[in-house]
Amino acid sequence: MSQTPLRIAMWSGPRNLSTALMRSFSSRDDTSVTDEPFYAHYLKETGIGHPGRDEIIAAYPTDWREIMDLITGPVPRGKAIWYQKHMAHHMLPHVDSQRLIDGGALVHAFLIRKPAEVIASYTKVYPNMTLAETGLPYQVDLFDRAKKATGKTPPVVDATDILMDPKRTLSRLCEALGIDFTEKMLSWPKGPHPDDGNWAPYWYESVYNSTGFGKYEPKKESVPASLTAMHEKAKDLYEKLAAHRL
Repeated sequence: MSQTPLRIAMWSGPRNLSTALMRSFSSRDDTSVTDEPFYAHYLKETGIGHPGRDEIIAAYPTDWREIMDLITGPVPRGKAIWYQKHMAHHMLPHVDSQRLIDGGALVHAFLIRKPAEVIASYTKVYPNMTLAETGLPYQVDLFDRAKKATGKTPPVVDATDILMDPKRTLSRLCEALGIDFTEKMLSWPKGPHPDDGNWAPYWYESVYNSTGFGKYEPKKESVPASLTAMHEKAKDLYEKLAAHRL
């Protein structure tokens, strides 16, 4: 193992298979998981009207400094690995995200997905989507800074690769993180997980109904015409990260 404890900061955008990957890591006996610790802060600062906004803000820390102290502190339940599911766009400009890169408390990794599929999925729940909300501008920035700080290329995994061959892709991810792959990562119990955020009922229906990674099927939905220009910018950013995918 690369360090003890190992705190994995998995940076994703929305609708990127991020909850399923969190489920995968939660199936490990040696791992604790945390679901989007900066979400309440993001909602409070932006005023964005996501479902359950008030309940989320009331239930979780909203001071980004406090959150950083928490996620670089003791690992829940004393586990050897702490998998943290992060949405990259939650790192608003005033948040000193460099604190999460400097010092080596976190090992950074990146989960990406084809932007057209992200946009089609996200806009079903929240129709108004911006380039920032894809997470890609922040993922590229965090990737570049993590690479500079460590001198190593951070692991990048693509949601499509996971769905097409979960065992192979997760094995390569684990290898890059310095941990052993286990078959337990390929399945999980149906329904909610105790570490889900309280926003789960609004966003996690497909994961609730799953017991493992589904078969990859190309999405037929098209990007809304109003988001075509944004989609083109998102594709350029996606390709920068996809060039490094495992």
